Amino acid sequence: MDVTKLAATILAALGLAGSAPAGHVYHETKRPAAHRTHRVQSLASIFVAGHGWGHGIGLAQYGAYGYALHGWTYDKIVAHYYPGTTLGKSDLNRVRVLLAPQAKQAVISSASQFVVRDGKGKKHKLRAGVQAIGPGLKLKLGAGKKLRALQGPLLFSPGSGPLSLGSRAYRGALRVKRVGSRLQVVNVVGLEPYLWGVVPSEMPQRWPTEALAAQAVCARSYALSHLHKGDFDLYSDTRSQVYGGIAAEAQSATDAVNETAGDVALYNGELADTFFFSSSGGKTANVQDVWPGSPPAPYLVSVPDPYDTLSPYHDWGPLRFGASTLAKRLHVPGGRVSDFRANVASSGRVRSVTFVGAGGERTATGAAVRTALGLRSTWFHLGLLSLSNPNGTVVYGSPGTLSGVARGVSRVNLESRAYGGAWKRAGRLTARDGVVSATVRPRLTTDYRLESGGFRSTTVRVPVAPLVQLSAGSDGVSISGTVRPVLAGADVQVQRLASGAWETAAQTTVGSDGSYSVTLDLTSGSYRARVTAGHGFAIGISDTLVVQ
Repeated sequence: MDVTKLAATILAALGLAGSAPAGHVYHETKRPAAHRTHRVQSLASIFVAGHGWGHGIGLAQYGAYGYALHGWTYDKIVAHYYPGTTLGKSDLNRVRVLLAPQAKQAVISSASQFVVRDGKGKKHKLRAGVQAIGPGLKLKLGAGKKLRALQGPLLFSPGSGPLSLGSRAYRGALRVKRVGSRLQVVNVVGLEPYLWGVVPSEMPQRWPTEALAAQAVCARSYALSHLHKGDFDLYSDTRSQVYGGIAAEAQSATDAVNETAGDVALYNGELADTFFFSSSGGKTANVQDVWPGSPPAPYLVSVPDPYDTLSPYHDWGPLRFGASTLAKRLHVPGGRVSDFRANVASSGRVRSVTFVGAGGERTATGAAVRTALGLRSTWFHLGLLSLSNPNGTVVYGSPGTLSGVARGVSRVNLESRAYGGAWKRAGRLTARDGVVSATVRPRLTTDYRLESGGFRSTTVRVPVAPLVQLSAGSDGVSISGTVRPVLAGADVQVQRLASGAWETAAQTTVGSDGSYSVTLDLTSGSYRARVTAGHGFAIGISDTLVVQ
């Protein structure tokens, strides 16, 4: 067969009209339906929603509030949250509370005459007013202005009015001791007056008396079961429990403390470790679910907490975290989180989470995750939505595939937004083992995202390129083709491959019927048509036409 007949046979096989002139053979190399583009991978969006506020162990304050509103007495409330405990009496009536661990100066004052006892046991009367004490332990002891150094530690006792440290007044005595070049200040106070300043600091004073009384028993038991050894017994902050002194006191709370004076929770005759917290979310936790290394305690177990619905923190979230942020906070290798596996206790608390990163995995306890992400509790639920476009650009009229991960969600919707349009639901997807996929046929460049429960993944854009067809005329000096959809006025470049790069050989525009044509000398080589349309379309590229 001669060259002319061969060319005609090839053109017929390709569906091209006419026959090739002598000396020219045309080959059309096919490209896939999607352009050869880099895969567009979307980062995962992780969200966290949960229940309650606090560690979840022991008495839930909002739940106690609800029980009190429903007529429960404080002893029943305490017994509910610490199953198997009974009430007994404490034998300690005084505690030492650390107010200042390392102060440069201690400013102690009183509106009435007060007394200081030095380290030798000698007492000195002090006039009403202010004593500014430095590491030298020098005080004004008389009417004059001269300071006198005393041997420490110094114990200041009140007269007819309370003592103040700085601007805050306290019941009981204040002990000042030099520690290195600084001062340590400790409040030596009766157990019940101490609780007067604790209970309203830990629970709203307007709450029912029985709730405040239950809090008083818990606070008293907790204080006595967490005494420190050494220079002080308790911290004045959350390391023990919040103690605000006289300024924090409220009559309702004082009455509740006095009503329960000396009452403590006992288990088998020993002080119970009466942890308490704000809001349970509906169920308290087993101690080992939250702190896995803790020994089991029969009274620190999960119990129902139906009245926690009164809490504004009964439900919270969802909170959204980017894959990179999550990896950074939890030290997940690879720089971003792509998946996770959670170990959840029967109480709903998360024991641990294994995060999957680009460079490996890392497992963290639920408590560690709570701290790293600033969550309200370990009763949380992780969800992950991630969507990608493996095909890259799709050609008009061709299908595209979206794939993604939907972990920890019950239902998943696909939402779309065509170029220049608004978001709308595009269909519901079914997650199989956390994996979702969808086939889409966008008519122009379209954004997609996953949605579940009001939470959405990051957006994936699927560029749509026009379908460009190219054919050579039988005269050897013309090329024509069509563009779908019809993009009248769009620029068309007919390009020839030269030295490994595409160079423009001729230019034209798309006509009103979607066709185009150019005249050029069809020498041997590779040709293609490139269409730039804009308005929601990616650049369209035809199949390659080879002239031999």
